[in-house]
Amino acid sequence: MIVVVTPNPAVDVTYRVAEQVVGVTQRVLDVVRRPGGKGVNVARVLAAAGAATTSVLPLGGTSGAWVDTALRQGGLTTAAVPVTGDTRTTVTVVDDLAHPTMYGEPGPVVSADEWTAVTDAVRTAQRHASALVVSGSLPRGTDPGVVRPWVRGAVDAGLLVVADLSGPALLEAAAAGATVCKPNREELLDATGAPDERSGALDLLARGAGLVVVSAGSAGITAHTRDAVVTVPAVPDVHGNPTGAGDAATAGLVLALTTLTTTSGPTNPTTPTGRATTDLAPDVLRRSLVSAAAYGAAAVLRPVAGEVDLDAVDRFTTQLDRTGSPT
Repeated sequence: MIVVVTPNPAVDVTYRVAEQVVGVTQRVLDVVRRPGGKGVNVARVLAAAGAATTSVLPLGGTSGAWVDTALRQGGLTTAAVPVTGDTRTTVTVVDDLAHPTMYGEPGPVVSADEWTAVTDAVRTAQRHASALVVSGSLPRGTDPGVVRPWVRGAVDAGLLVVADLSGPALLEAAAAGATVCKPNREELLDATGAPDERSGALDLLARGAGLVVVSAGSAGITAHTRDAVVTVPAVPDVHGNPTGAGDAATAGLVLALTTLTTTSGPTNPTTPTGRATTDLAPDVLRRSLVSAAAYGAAAVLRPVAGEVDLDAVDRFTTQLDRTGSPT
């Protein structure tokens, strides 16, 4: 079972219009409302692929109650933690001409006691888990240190821990010993202040991360260890809605790592100093990146975030196995 923490869930509203034009009243052609937040998207893709998940998420108000009900009706197991503030809404505007435009509310104020309750829920859920995923933003004003006990507790329990975070929270996850830190390139450079991807990855590794995986859209996806760099190219000529593709890539990475390392012992052992170590065979590492790239591309073919075309996953995996090579 995989525990997925979504620190800042949302009601995701997607508007489809004929053409996005700023400053012009536009007729909405179609509306889709779904539970959202990066972790929710990850959990939905994992579940679609047949993995058992538990979603831990702080939820408040009528919007939060709706998210919890909708997730359960969709077949997901949730461990909702009640909070006082209302769960936020995000609005994404899409057409067939340009990159989607997303408007994201900052999220509710979550008290220290409420974050403690989230930590307790994570600890309870992970007792029967093989992996922990922490994915998404933190509500505005949240101390990024809240992610430390989630990551450290799972690391100490021998779980695979994947942190798909940004800003100071990404640095906190690395310092807590996350098995994998998985930012996109922009998030990596912003969080570390590094001049280039390799320098940023080495920064996270020096802080304590076991492995750094960086997604870069059409430039592919790259894994960084202290001694090596492995890149798998993006699937070419895939067009559609890229919203949520990074979340699907995270799910594909987790699926591969939990499957490919099952017989090779704990994925996230620690050294006597408490630093995470990730010693994956080159073939396992590359196959994990192929899975991430295939799931990310397959998500682009779906109209909303949190979905993948599973037939396309198989097709893209075969394609990347034939053409991709480490660099």
